[in-house]
Amino acid sequence: MIINFTVGNYRSFRDKKVLSMEVTAIKELNESIIERDGYKLLPSAVIYGANSSGKSNLLKAIGKFREIISTSSKLNSTDKLNITPFLLNPHTVQEPSYFEIELLINKQIYTYGFTADNQKVYEEWLYVKKGKNKKEICLFGRIEEGIGIGDEYSEGVGLEEKVRDNGLFLSTVDSFNGEIAGNIISAINSIAIISGINHESLSTFTNKLCTQATFSLEFQQKVQGFLNSMNVGFTKFEIPKDEKLAEEIKAYTIHHLYNDEGEIIGETRFSMKEHESSGTNKLFDLAALVIGQLDFGYPLIVDELDSKLHPLLTQHIIKLFNNPKTNPKGAQLIFATHDTNLLNVKTFRRDQIWFTEKDHSEATDLYSLAEFREPEGNKIRKDRSFEKDYINGRYGAIPYIKD
Repeated sequence: MIINFTVGNYRSFRDKKVLSMEVTAIKELNESIIERDGYKLLPSAVIYGANSSGKSNLLKAIGKFREIISTSSKLNSTDKLNITPFLLNPHTVQEPSYFEIELLINKQIYTYGFTADNQKVYEEWLYVKKGKNKKEICLFGRIEEGIGIGDEYSEGVGLEEKVRDNGLFLSTVDSFNGEIAGNIISAINSIAIISGINHESLSTFTNKLCTQATFSLEFQQKVQGFLNSMNVGFTKFEIPKDEKLAEEIKAYTIHHLYNDEGEIIGETRFSMKEHESSGTNKLFDLAALVIGQLDFGYPLIVDELDSKLHPLLTQHIIKLFNNPKTNPKGAQLIFATHDTNLLNVKTFRRDQIWFTEKDHSEATDLYSLAEFREPEGNKIRKDRSFEKDYINGRYGAIPYIKD
């Protein structure tokens, strides 16, 4: 599970900013909190901000971090890392970008990060804390001059010279079957990062799990239950056995036929792609991923979750993660949205609501409602109308439109 993610000097993020999934001392919606091994974490976080304020860049930073880790062992020595620093300052253009994640894995907290530019990795580090009140231990540290390995990281010994300038030491250790490195990379790779606008490719994933997996019938029933819970209008769906046809129509949706008196007299089937709404198609595309992340307790990150969906449907997906009954494994949902209907104390705690806003030099700031201070220094009370205050500019992070 994600505890914190930090990014700096990447795209619109000039300074280091932290997205935290740690529970603060506030007292609302305590029943939704994930409690694991003495730690309290948030099941979801929502990010608001004006267009071009940096919401998507934050999620892209997590995606780039994950991409570099998952592809590091496959790169050639001359391959580029395709990292874009903050380009509006002559100094940051020359500096490496900063990425760090803090994870709860098997009752231990691991802090892993690195700095890198397009050509090479400059620094890399891994720390572990074996219990909530235990001292943090350095497993390894890397600088340009070399790699130092701690006494408790024997799996990395002897591999220091095997890492390339543009490669990660953690990935190198993993390629030699290092258990700790493997657990960390596995946890990072379990983070699903998707676009809520360009989601069509995900339908193949849903189709395959509903037809080809060993548990296909059980999974198809879960997808059907997911869709039925949102009243999408058809009684069930069927996936063609022919893969080419399945790609063409996605799935058949089965509808009742009615006589003039409104009585059911039979059924008919439609092509989902052709006859169902874009919102229904999106729900089908996302279904396998949402269900899978909930089943395994993995994080799901979505840019523009609300796109094409009615606010009540978006809220229903959020509740699947916020409710311990539907999220017993502790999956986490992090998403960006413009849907202000969600800004209320019944849906989110104040520490789950985040804002992005650019300063006078076009660098993104990131802050939560729980840490926001009014001009007189007071915190925002939980009985405020969050939506109304946000639209009125009380928290910043809105577009200022010229008359």
